[in-house]
Order: sequence, then C-alpha cells, then structure tokens
Amino acid sequence: MEPLLDGPSRQAEYEALYRKHSARVERLSRLLLEDVQEARDVRQEVFLKLLRTPERPRPAEWGRWLTRVTINACRDRRRAGWWQWWRRRHQPIDEVEVEDREATPERAALSGEDRERIWRAFRQLPPRQREVFALRHLEEWSTQEVAEALGLSPGTVKRHLFRAVRHLRKGLGGRS
Repeated sequence: MEPLLDGPSRQAEYEALYRKHSARVERLSRLLLEDVQEARDVRQEVFLKLLRTPERPRPAEWGRWLTRVTINACRDRRRAGWWQWWRRRHQPIDEVEVEDREATPERAALSGEDRERIWRAFRQLPPRQREVFALRHLEEWSTQEVAEALGLSPGTVKRHLFRAVRHLRKGLGGRS
C-alpha cells in the first residue's frame, strides 16, 4: 500500500483528516493523561504516524484508526518511567473541556462543584476503565467496537464499564 502523502490529493486528504479529528484526538489524550502539554504531544505523534503509515484504511475507518493510535500512544507515555516521576511532582489538570453534542437542561444545570466532583472521580479511575468509559460514553462507540479497539472481549469491556460507572456514582454520592 502507498503512504498517505504521495501527491497533492493525499496532502489534501491528510489536512482534511487533521481538521476533522485533531481536536477529538487531543481531547481523548487529555482525558487519559490529564495533562494539556502531553495531550498536544500525543496529538502531534498520532498525526506523524498518520503521515508515515504505509497502509490506507477506507476513509470511514480513519477515525477508528486514529483513536487506536491515540490510546496506544497514551499507554506508552503512562508506561514510561519518567511519567510516574513527573506525575508525582505536578498537579493534574483541573478540567477537560468536553464538547457537548447536545445541550440539555441537565447538562446546563451542572454547577462548578458538581463538575469538580465528576472530574475528581474520573481521575481516580484506573487507566483501562478510563479508556473504556471514554470510548463507550464520550466517543459513543458500541461495546463490540471498544472491545475490538482495545483487544478485549465484550464481557471484559462490560466489566470495566460497570466498575467505572459504579466508581463514578460512588464519587458523586450515589447519584446516577
């Protein structure tokens, strides 16, 4: 297969993919890493891999491919020895802006205190539960799609999702 950038049409395709997915890739990275600069670095790394990839999935699959590469890049950063050292010495980000697909009265009514409790509970989730929760509820993937992307069985995805939701509810004082 041919690299993405081998001519003007490929460059236009790359630029269109960047415009379409860049903010989403950075948002997902911020959720998983809790650091704005690290999320920007991951976004850059992901799109460099896109430039260098010899394979070209069908156009509808680029979003999924970029998400898988983003998750793997975030995992690599968390595994690195310097990451644990750095995390102990720096404050996590206070809040990640999540784009509302639909504004609802319930979402509009959330106070700053409620948001802080939600993010505090989310930051306490283990990394795998964060990944599953983010893909299932924020990216709105099906359980099967999350399982395929993370290399898990659907039952394992459901178990991680159940535990994440239970932890979040507990962090919110039992509210749904």
